[in-house]
Amino acid sequence: MAEMIARMWHGVTKAADADAYGEFLQRRAVPDYRSVAGNEGVWVLRRDDGERTHFITLTFWESRAAIEKFAGKDIERAKYYEEDKQFLLEFEPNVVHYEVAE
Repeated sequence: MAEMIARMWHGVTKAADADAYGEFLQRRAVPDYRSVAGNEGVWVLRRDDGERTHFITLTFWESRAAIEKFAGKDIERAKYYEEDKQFLLEFEPNVVHYEVAE
């Protein structure tokens, strides 16, 4: 199997902001991911948890070099958008990468 890497980012909003944040992700973040050569797919996961809502963006990349085109030289650092300041309760500094085994 050719190298493929999954990149997972996690963010948390107030439950009251979750729908608006989800719309922002679809309008701004998802197209940004998809615009980068080497992106193999984007999924947005959502879990409501009382007063908070968790989001995970799960993206797949053909290589670390492709991730670098999206995220910059330090691919372990999370990439944030200016609009995130309106919604997110915290800013986790790093993402998690997994090699896709199957």
